Amino acid sequence: MTETSDATSTGRDAFDVVLGEWHVSNRKRVDMLDQDSDEWVEFRSRGVHRPLPGRAGNLETYETYEMPGVGEFHGLALRLYDPAEDIWRIWWSSSLTPGKLDPPLEGRFDAGRGTFVTDDVIAGRSIRVRFVWSDLGVDRASWEQAFSRDEGQTWDTNWVMNMTRAEG
Repeated sequence: MTETSDATSTGRDAFDVVLGEWHVSNRKRVDMLDQDSDEWVEFRSRGVHRPLPGRAGNLETYETYEMPGVGEFHGLALRLYDPAEDIWRIWWSSSLTPGKLDPPLEGRFDAGRGTFVTDDVIAGRSIRVRFVWSDLGVDRASWEQAFSRDEGQTWDTNWVMNMTRAEG
C-alpha cells in the first residue's frame, strides 16, 4: 500500500512526516565546490529521524558504509523549531569534521517545500548553503543541497537524496 500526503504542514509539525527510518538513494557531486564538474557518484545510505522531548524538534542520524572516496560516513542533523520566530534551525555534523557543528541553516516550509539557508566558509571560500526538503509523503521524501557563490542569485545543486520509508 502506498499512502501519500501533500505535506502542507508548517510550523512545529512540518518535519513530523519524516520521523522514522529511511532508505536513502544518494547522488552527490564528487567535488561539491566545482560547479563545472560533471562527475557524480551514487550510493545508498540509511537515515533515522527521532522526535525530541516536548516536540522541540528532531534528531537525524545518517550512515553509509559505501560513500565513494570516503567509505564509512556518519552524520547528525539537529533540527529545532523556534515558535517565536516560526522558523526551523538545522545544525549538521559529520565524521568528516569530527567535533564540529556547521552554522545553522534557517528557514521554514511553504506549500510542502522546506527551504533553509546559511552562510558558511568551506575550504576557505565564502558560500551560501541551501537545503531544500520536498516531495514529502508518508513513504517518500527528497532533500537537496546547493551552494551559491553570489549571495543566492544562482544555486548549484551538489547533493540529492531520495528517501523511501523502511518497512517496519
